[in-house]
Amino acid sequence: MPLVDLALIRKYNVNGPRYTSYPTALQFSEFTPADYTRAVTDSPRRDSPISLYFHLPFCSTLCYYCACSKIVTRDKAKGVRYLEYLNREIDLQAPNFAGRKVTQLHWGGGTPTFLSDEQITDLMDTIRDRFELVSDSEGEFSIEIDPRTVDAARIRHIREAGFNRLSLGIQDFEPDVQKAVNRIQSFEATREVIQAARDVGFKSISVDLIYGLPHQTMATIANTLKQVIELSPDRISIYNYAHLPQRFAPQKRINVVDLPDADHKLRILKQCIDMLTVSGYQYIGMDHFAKPDDELAVAQREGTLHRNFQGYSTHADCDLVAMGITGISNIGNTYSQNAKTMEDYEAALDGGRLPIVKGIQIDADDLIRKAVIMALICQFTVSFETIEREFDIDFRKYFWRELDSFAAMENDGLVEIDDKGIQVTERGRLLIRNVCMAFDRHLNPDLQANSYSRAI
Repeated sequence: MPLVDLALIRKYNVNGPRYTSYPTALQFSEFTPADYTRAVTDSPRRDSPISLYFHLPFCSTLCYYCACSKIVTRDKAKGVRYLEYLNREIDLQAPNFAGRKVTQLHWGGGTPTFLSDEQITDLMDTIRDRFELVSDSEGEFSIEIDPRTVDAARIRHIREAGFNRLSLGIQDFEPDVQKAVNRIQSFEATREVIQAARDVGFKSISVDLIYGLPHQTMATIANTLKQVIELSPDRISIYNYAHLPQRFAPQKRINVVDLPDADHKLRILKQCIDMLTVSGYQYIGMDHFAKPDDELAVAQREGTLHRNFQGYSTHADCDLVAMGITGISNIGNTYSQNAKTMEDYEAALDGGRLPIVKGIQIDADDLIRKAVIMALICQFTVSFETIEREFDIDFRKYFWRELDSFAAMENDGLVEIDDKGIQVTERGRLLIRNVCMAFDRHLNPDLQANSYSRAI
């Protein structure tokens, strides 16, 4: 359980990366489809299974807090057109991975349930036809849903289409909060959706909450958490609302005076952590909690937890293939990102090209740093011997500057360093991003404040 020291959080609460990748997307530059093809051929994981991600960007309504890549529309014809191009991308990608099994699949958004039942089935059938998906008992096949767009019949259809894990947004059940962010969603309707998912055999149910929203107080978030705990999802994510209207135009509709101040926001966070851990949820890291028998919790205890652009994952040895606008793939020692606009995405596919526009080849130094950061952010510890054996370095000599920089964090009780490695303490777990930043050679103080959210 993380120890919530509000004074230390105030001291270290600077802006920084979330480390869903290292190097982060800010370091991406020119990267071509030819570079991508070479990465597939050269991947050290080329004989291993793969993970697929599909970005479905459409939403029927606008949630004012949202910072995701999305297209808000009620025009279903746009979905039809998008799927036509997504199928073209699938046709271009599939030959690169012939013979490799798919053990993990995720549809994110936007709102994937913007699609009709028929479109969901057709897309899944296309995926199965082009890729080799493992069985339902072996694979993790997940989809994000908006509970306001489904009923029990749709949930059954989604399960029959092949999904076995469900992720749904709640954010907050307080009516005043919901009204302020333009997302009206009742507890009763959400409970019905979750029960329907259990009735048809979904193996895992995850929900998302946000703290720091307008009109949110310790009392209101306590009521929401009581209701969420009653729903008993397998995983809970509680994200920090970062008010950045200069970057995300929908947030301009949120009145800044309605937001809890910094200290109140920290007290809300502490209450969330206290209530969830007392209720039996295990703190995984960053924003994530899981029941002790959940696969994420088991993977963390066994030292096999991984982190990628979808968050924490149990599939550490997979090349990640992302399709759709803005999708980011991780193939071998590279990252690559698709076009961010529909115009550029369609133009590339009209030309018979993968819609890859930028990325990065990870160099030898960053591979070492990535291993250190991933160990810290997933396991809260890094073994000097493990890194030395894998990369043939002397850890203390290689990272002497970084280790020197830990003096303040050691004195404040965030980390403990001995001859064997670095251990993040219970007091330091909430500030894991700060610990990881010590190993990030790309951090630019001039860009940091405007490019990343607060650590807490």
